[in-house]
Amino acid sequence: MKRRFTLEAAGQDFSGKLAQPNGGQAGLPVLLAIHGGTYDCDYFDIPGHSLLDRAVARGFHVVAIDRPGYGNSSPLPDAPDLIQKNADALNAALPALLDALGLAGRPVCLIGHSIGGAVALTLAALCEGWPLVGVAVSGVGVETPSESAEAYAQMPRQYFVELPGPVKDQVMFGPEGSYPPDMPAASHAAHRPVPLSELTDITGGWQDRLAGIAARIRVPVHYRQGEHEKLWLVSAARVEDFARLFTASPQVDAALVPGAGHCIDYHLAGPAFQDSQLDFAASLESAEAQP
Repeated sequence: MKRRFTLEAAGQDFSGKLAQPNGGQAGLPVLLAIHGGTYDCDYFDIPGHSLLDRAVARGFHVVAIDRPGYGNSSPLPDAPDLIQKNADALNAALPALLDALGLAGRPVCLIGHSIGGAVALTLAALCEGWPLVGVAVSGVGVETPSESAEAYAQMPRQYFVELPGPVKDQVMFGPEGSYPPDMPAASHAAHRPVPLSELTDITGGWQDRLAGIAARIRVPVHYRQGEHEKLWLVSAARVEDFARLFTASPQVDAALVPGAGHCIDYHLAGPAFQDSQLDFAASLESAEAQP
């Protein structure tokens, strides 16, 4: 069963999708799915590529949240560290949100993609008042190409910007043949304008903050990066560099995904990738929650 929601928590509105199995499997963590920039929570629920459907079939409860400024979630005041501000807002709101959705006290595993992965890691480093057992991220790394920051810096200063569909398709996907025939078109249903400060933060300040954030995360980490990633500089060595930042984590599972671009979920490698995230989350069943 899936339903949309809009709820008030910590002084602002949050919207998203709640996906629930019939009964569910005892002991599994709740999955909090955090979308990236230029997509809303439907990123995780495109028909035929839905993490929500795959997770519910395995007994998970999933909350796919609209981050601030997406869907019916209240936008935040503009700020150069808007990723940190996203994490602060979610950290403050999560106890009330989980309670309102009937999931109070349940252990949580974060799943974040791209800027949502940066938010998920920042949120995992905060983790106040709700039980965290793990975090799985993709489409985020240690360094972006310098031309990305330059391009975003030249955009007109306004809160929201919209990237043209053809441009997004070019950077979000690997080469032709790496994704199924319905892509990239099927992904367009989740396209949304993006706060410009998210783009300038992910290509600038967030990378400077990453080492400090990672060092404060004390739960297991799952990390995947697509072989054909275009928004981050990618190599096996850079994946290892990213993994080494999590000095307090008891377990870091990091790897490249062959044959996939930035949006791994939407490639032929997507089902196996999603299964690896769910296998990771299922392995946390007996893990000790933070805090």
